[in-house]
Formats: sequence, structure tokens, C-alpha cells
Amino acid sequence: MVFWIVLGLLTVIASLAVILPLAGRREEAAPGSVHDIEVYRDQLAEVERDAERGLIGRHEAEQARAEIGRRILKLDSTEKSEGGKRRGETAVARGLAMAGVLAVPLVSWGVYSSIGSPELPGQPLAERLAKNPGESSIDELVARAEAHLRANPQDGRGWDVLAPIYARLERPTEAATAYRNAIRLIGPTAARETGLGEALMMSAGGVVRADAVDAFRRALEIDPQDPKARFYLATAMAQEGRMSEAADALRAMLADLPQNAPWREVVEQSIARAEEEASRRGTAPPGPTREDFEAAGEMSADDRSAMIEIMVAQLDERLRENPDDREGWQRLVRSYMVLGKADEARDALTRGVAALGEDSAAARELVAFAAEQGVRGVEER
Repeated sequence: MVFWIVLGLLTVIASLAVILPLAGRREEAAPGSVHDIEVYRDQLAEVERDAERGLIGRHEAEQARAEIGRRILKLDSTEKSEGGKRRGETAVARGLAMAGVLAVPLVSWGVYSSIGSPELPGQPLAERLAKNPGESSIDELVARAEAHLRANPQDGRGWDVLAPIYARLERPTEAATAYRNAIRLIGPTAARETGLGEALMMSAGGVVRADAVDAFRRALEIDPQDPKARFYLATAMAQEGRMSEAADALRAMLADLPQNAPWREVVEQSIARAEEEASRRGTAPPGPTREDFEAAGEMSADDRSAMIEIMVAQLDERLRENPDDREGWQRLVRSYMVLGKADEARDALTRGVAALGEDSAAARELVAFAAEQGVRGVEER
């Protein structure tokens, strides 16, 4: 009821603001007729002066006065006729305008009362969140889940439901937090560990970092056939430059996939790219791998240092000749960090970014990889 009272007052105020100026307008006298009368009066005065000075005779003066009087009477009659007509037209126009102003709120109220919902109560956020989930938008559903979890942070099932929704909404940081909470509260599964790894990848711009690799490995410990975990671990190998290993891992995965599996086409394409990259590199020294560093651990300190430095120098030299090797720059940065040469690692990063193109995806991936290896003083692009 209060709503209708307020609405009525506002409508009356708005209508009066338009109607009052229309009702109070008055038609002003036509300036042209006033000017003509003044001219005729001046002519009468001039006739009188001429008659007094004897410039015209009495008969001519009478005729002149009669003619001027006739013109004044004719002007007055015409003015009254046209003025009445103008006043009539103005009155009609004002009446139509006032009727239009009054019709707007009346028609609006009628339409709203017939097709609107004037009796529907307001719905604050809390009430909207409490309505049937089938009638809620995705944002409302997420808000409901978040409100529930703020009140019940130990609800592992709630975190498990919310985590993949965050991922689909491209909110990887929140998705990773939700997956971790679900794993902590209700235990790990292959799907949860893989989801955590994917969220960490999204946060890193598609780079499979160490924390994501650990999540995928935990998923495979639970389900050795998990296709996502196997695919992303092969992707991690490819990003490290281990193309042959990546291709082998993908071929093993492909052999275990059913013929109608949706992953088959993606895996086949990835195998082709890995084999092509491995073939392009040929037999050129790829630079030291983890296995090289582990094997060097059995040598004496001097021999180990000499061997590793020779391999790193060979890799550095090859990259000067072939600077488009994205994985090669990653290996070089990592090798210098393993040797404890942070300055050389930063220099390699700078050269790699310049060679790959500062605004390219490969350069951004190299910067992210270097940051993961601990190269300091470099801003991600």
C-alpha cells in the first residue's frame, strides 16, 4: 500500500510540473497591430498640424481624418477576429497537451496492473539465494555455495562441488583452493588431484610447474589409467624439451585408450608435434638433463663440475646458432641455476626472451619457467 501511495504522489507532482505552465500561459497582443495604430495616430496629428497652418483646406482635412478613422476601425475588427481564432487554437492545443500529460500515468498504471506484478514482494540477495536452485543463475548458485562454505568451512562435499565450477568460470586460484580443501577434508581421488593440477596449470598460464606435476603424479598413484594426468605429465616433458619421452608417454597412453575415446584425436596430434620437434632437433646436444646431473654425482667434484660446465657451454653455443629453440633456453636457464650461476641464468633468460620475441607466448613461457627455477629480478610479462 505504501508503494502505491508514494507512486501516486510522485505521479501527481510530475504531472503538475508540466500542466501548471500550460494552464497559466496567456496569449500576448500581436506587436504588428500595435505598431499600425501608432502610425495612424501620427498621421492624424500631422493632418491637424497641416490644417492649423493652412497647408490643406478644411474639406481635405475632414476627408483625411475620415480615411484614417476607417483604417483604424478595419484594423481593430480584423485583430479581434484573428485574436479570437488564435485564442481558440491555443486553447485546443493546451487542452490536448494537458490530456496527453494526464494520459501517460493513467495508461502506465493500467498496463502495469494488468501485466506487471505489483504484489510481488522484494527479494534481497539472501531470499534469492534461498529459492529453488533450478530457477537460479550460475552467479546466484556460486554465491549460495560460497555463503554456505563461509558458515560451514569443514564441508568437504561443498568444496568438492564448487571447485570444478570455479574452474569453468576461469577462476583458477579459487579452484585450486577448493580442490585442496576437498582433498584435505574428504580425501584424495584421481579426479580431485587432476582437477587441482589443471587449476595450477591455469594459474601458471598453461605451464605445467612442479606443484601441478606432483598433483598429476598423485592422481596416477590412485588411478594409473587417468587420461588427463597422463596427458599433462607428457605435456610437462615436452615443455622441458624431452620430446622423445613425451612422444613415448603419449603413445603408451594412446594404446590404452578405447577407440571411441574423446582424447584420441588430441593425443594423436600431440604425438605428431612431439615427433616432429624431436626430428627437427636431430642429434644436436640437447644440454644436460636430470639424469646427466644424477650420473655426475658419482664423479669427483672437479670432474663433475668440468663435465657439466662443458655440456652447458655446448648448449649455450648451440642456442647462439639456433635461438628459436624454446625448450633449449629453458634447459640453459635451469642448468645455470643448478650450477649456482644466477647471473648467467638471468643473462640466458634475457637473451632467450629477445630471441623468441618479447611479446611472444614462448617468451612469456620462458619467463614463467625461469621464475619457477628461482631466477630473481625478472618480472613476468
